[in-house]
Amino acid sequence: MKNKKLLWNLLYVFVIIGIGYFIYLSSAHVNYIWRWKNIPSFIVYNSQDTIDSPVSGIVENYKNKTLYIKSVKGKIEALKVEHPEVEKGQVVDKDDELGYNTHYRSGPLLVGLYMTLKISIMAMVVAMFLGLITGLMRISSNPLLKNLALTYIELVRGTPLLVQLFIFYFFIGTVFHLDRLVSGVGALSVFEGAYIAEIIRAGIQSIHKGQREAALSLGMNYYQIMRHIIMPQAIKRTMPAMAGQFISLIKDSSLVSVISITDLTKAGREIITSTFSPFEVWFTVAFMYLVLTYSLSFLTQIIERKMAKSD
Repeated sequence: MKNKKLLWNLLYVFVIIGIGYFIYLSSAHVNYIWRWKNIPSFIVYNSQDTIDSPVSGIVENYKNKTLYIKSVKGKIEALKVEHPEVEKGQVVDKDDELGYNTHYRSGPLLVGLYMTLKISIMAMVVAMFLGLITGLMRISSNPLLKNLALTYIELVRGTPLLVQLFIFYFFIGTVFHLDRLVSGVGALSVFEGAYIAEIIRAGIQSIHKGQREAALSLGMNYYQIMRHIIMPQAIKRTMPAMAGQFISLIKDSSLVSVISITDLTKAGREIITSTFSPFEVWFTVAFMYLVLTYSLSFLTQIIERKMAKSD
């Protein structure tokens, strides 16, 4: 049995290697100059900040990356300069360049990744709240609540996210004076909330009615039944579907670039317009999205295993 499993794993490795080799051969036949060496600078780059003299005077000393300048008034000015371009005893005027400091800064792709992560987390929280409320309304015996939830779900699921994004930004955002970030998060939350509502509804209805009847016979009210019996089981059952929906939310967040939010996708487009390196940039952007989605999937698997131990 172990040998058979090892054989299939080896076959999997060969298939992956074969796919990679096919991609390599395909790229070799494309008349394109690859510039992968430029990509790291769009993630993190070493920035230089020039240091100018605040006074006129003479360079007194340089020690421990600190430049000491004696002004014409006799006052000593201490300036941190990692790479000085003046020497001891040199006369400098005010605003003369003394040297520069270097430090690493986030490139446009890393800044865009942060914005994508920020929007996704905010939208997840709001969408989860909307989905929970709507899911409970969906199974309510009250016709008003049930029909309102059904209308919301069908309306949102029946229209494209891009159209909803434009409505939020150009109409709702204009009426209520919302900025583009709030509009983008709002559109994503409303869109994903409709799908989460159906996931929660299905999870609650998958619990056998006998458990609810038994809880009622013990004198528990609706709130106690949902909190202690129904929802804990429903959450466990809906975890895979919920994780899939959150992964879709991360990928759908790329659409906020159409309303001028500099997320990962928009950052990639801006880099392409200045470097004319579409393949390298889009492959890098795709890899960054993959890191986000795989991290979420891995985290969900850990949570599922811990929940399974508690059963």
